[in-house]
Amino acid sequence: MKFGMRKPSLKKSFKARTTGKWKRELKRSINPYYGKKGTGWITNPKKALYNKVYHKTTFSLFSLGKRKHK
Repeated sequence: MKFGMRKPSLKKSFKARTTGKWKRELKRSINPYYGKKGTGWITNPKKALYNKVYHKTTFSLFSLGKRKHK
């Protein structure tokens, strides 16, 4: 498990920002649970637990200036 700052990836950041609206709409029309909160615990609980711990123990370079919300 990683602790501390995550290494920024420009490739992944670009891909996340340019995923089209039509692609999300298509996925949502096929899978009604796509994009809903908490569905990771149903589909893959082991990965969901790992992701929860990972996001609590690491931080992004870009989030250093942002205020944390609960």
